[in-house]
Amino acid sequence: MWVTLAFGSAFLLGLYDVFKKTALDGNAVFPVLFFNTAMSLVLYIPFIALSAGGTIDEGSIFHTPVGGWSDHKYIIVKSFLVLSSWMSGYFGIKHLPLTIVGPINATRPVMVLVGAMAIFGERLNAWQWTGVALAFVSILLLSNTGKREGIDFRRNKWILFVAVSAVLSAASGLYDKFLMGRFAPMFVQSWFNLYQFVIMSAVLGFLWWPRRKEGTPFRWRWSIVLIPVALALADFLYFYALSFDGSMISIVSMIRRSSVVVSFSFGALLLREKNVGSKALDLAFILVGVIFLYIGSR
Repeated sequence: MWVTLAFGSAFLLGLYDVFKKTALDGNAVFPVLFFNTAMSLVLYIPFIALSAGGTIDEGSIFHTPVGGWSDHKYIIVKSFLVLSSWMSGYFGIKHLPLTIVGPINATRPVMVLVGAMAIFGERLNAWQWTGVALAFVSILLLSNTGKREGIDFRRNKWILFVAVSAVLSAASGLYDKFLMGRFAPMFVQSWFNLYQFVIMSAVLGFLWWPRRKEGTPFRWRWSIVLIPVALALADFLYFYALSFDGSMISIVSMIRRSSVVVSFSFGALLLREKNVGSKALDLAFILVGVIFLYIGSR
């Protein structure tokens, strides 16, 4: 069951990347991210309020406990981790082709794997190790493909932004496994969105607003609304998958990277990005790797 939920989350994550690209193209990053956190909070505030008022009882998967400081301090840490990852990733996806960003993000499960083995004692079987190896090979191939577009992975600062985002996301993924052992999924997801909005409001007010006329102007686009909707649904399936006994964060994270299929297709077919053929070969390694992981986790 948790594997199926992970694949559903992957599809929604693909749409999430597509909506981000369309919203950020030629647009200011911080306001887009602010509206994302604000609308995400709007989606979860009813669960917090209805749970506190007793309308949603404790037996429901949508129940959101109030908790105390001893609980919320862990959620605040997650909020800083994720928001830092998002900031880096948003700048990267704004300036790089989707057919480059998507496969790079597929390296996250490899980072999660190392952490999961070191921290949680998870062990992979031969099928799963093969899947991870194929994903790693695909990134090496993608680096060579990027050079044809003038994107040097070692010198391009936007590649660095995406890499930093991937590292922070991997750290957040490991932290999620820890949180799911202590808290209900809705407690983490709902309060995390509240704290994220508070942090992003401060960033917008102190960093972007005083200098808003110096950089790229902000333009409203309806795709901004779709970003938090896709992410909220993807995260709900993700947290629910991790709540199952026997679920493995390394496998769930790798499956979620199959979201690259959706974003890659959009970049290739609608945005007409370059070198699609060679990138498709790189992507094939990732897809085959995901299949191996799925077989190994059944």
